[in-house]
Amino acid sequence: MKKNKSKKSVYVAFSADILHEAHINILKYASKLGNVTVGLLTDKAITSYRKLPHLNYRQREVILKNIRYVKKVVQQKTLDYTQNLQKIKPNYVVHGDDWKTGIQKSTRAKVIKTLKKWSGKLIEVPYTKNISSSKIKNKILQTGTTPEIRKSKLKRLIQVKDIVRVLETHNSIGGLIIENLSIEKNNRFYEFDGMWSSSLTDSVSRGKPDNQSVDISTRLSGLNEILDVTTKPIIFDADNGGRIEHISYTVKSLERAGVAAIVIEDKIGLKKNSLFKNQKNVSQDKIKDFCKKIKVAKKAKISDDFMIIARIESLILGKKIEDALKRADEYSKAGADAILIHSKEKNPKEIFAFAKRFRKSKFFKPMVAVPSTYSKTKESELIRNGFKIVIYANHMLRAAYPAMTEAAKMILKHKRSSPIENKITPIKDILTLVK
Repeated sequence: MKKNKSKKSVYVAFSADILHEAHINILKYASKLGNVTVGLLTDKAITSYRKLPHLNYRQREVILKNIRYVKKVVQQKTLDYTQNLQKIKPNYVVHGDDWKTGIQKSTRAKVIKTLKKWSGKLIEVPYTKNISSSKIKNKILQTGTTPEIRKSKLKRLIQVKDIVRVLETHNSIGGLIIENLSIEKNNRFYEFDGMWSSSLTDSVSRGKPDNQSVDISTRLSGLNEILDVTTKPIIFDADNGGRIEHISYTVKSLERAGVAAIVIEDKIGLKKNSLFKNQKNVSQDKIKDFCKKIKVAKKAKISDDFMIIARIESLILGKKIEDALKRADEYSKAGADAILIHSKEKNPKEIFAFAKRFRKSKFFKPMVAVPSTYSKTKESELIRNGFKIVIYANHMLRAAYPAMTEAAKMILKHKRSSPIENKITPIKDILTLVK
């Protein structure tokens, strides 16, 4: 093709998380048509149709600005090109020919419709065979990640997603399910963004009560097995954190391993699970003393990315919202990065009432919900009320228990395993999961 000297404008949209030969081919082709403006998708735009990018926006921007085929880089804040196209009015949009089906099919149709308004043209370059970002990312996942990269993901997700979706896991198989599971619905991409290391499920899966009978060292050993085979951020349930003298060591161990956040609750004494109706003889820490715990945890951490989340038990213990609000303000001032407001009610009225008032506080921090008892509450409702993280705190264990019980019962009843084969995962699927 002859070199175009008319300096026409060309628009190319990229996520540019992992640049490879196919991307360079597209940019090289586009540069022959005119001056290339790259619409670099923000983290928020990317997470609407695929996983959070490995590199943040600034890192990706620096790389693109130093490629000789690129004249300018601008933000593209949504998967939809329309806003940028109407502003720039390029003569051409260049894209690989791999978006005619799937999530981006409707995006392609909008590009064509918008370009017609000024006689612009969509040019689709045959996609380079045997290479793709997805394949490269899969190789990276097989290699693993670093503690620093894993820790940074949680704060990035909070910044770019309407709500960060976290699911409990108590073993590595559960971690792999969370790592790999995603669905597409109504041209949107959905996945679990992170994992919850629950003291309840860690204890029960070991046949012990949820009263801190499983020590931190044992839990960390199991956690490391999950970290070995996953890359998503992990939030660690530390109960009340134990003795204040031990908190700094717990924080350092978690941070060194690559855990993204620790949750510390403001109850004291022998732990009693918050979902028990009877909370008799359970005491809540004094605000001043719990703030000391937060400060010790805050001082112990090295990275700004590691988060300290304060869990408020006022509503669990039958206290008024005013007590929870006072604690939220004081815990935020002490250095908490987020506030988990806990409730065992069957509806979210009291946490929404708390949220409405806390959002007006000058000490407001991102809020976390754990809808174990108010499970009918939709994520859209949590978002409208200002919550940034939702933790599904025990569902993987609760799903496994009845399934295992039923399988064992069927084998006993029939004296062979064949009657349950159509109700359990084929062994080949298990082998594929852990290959």
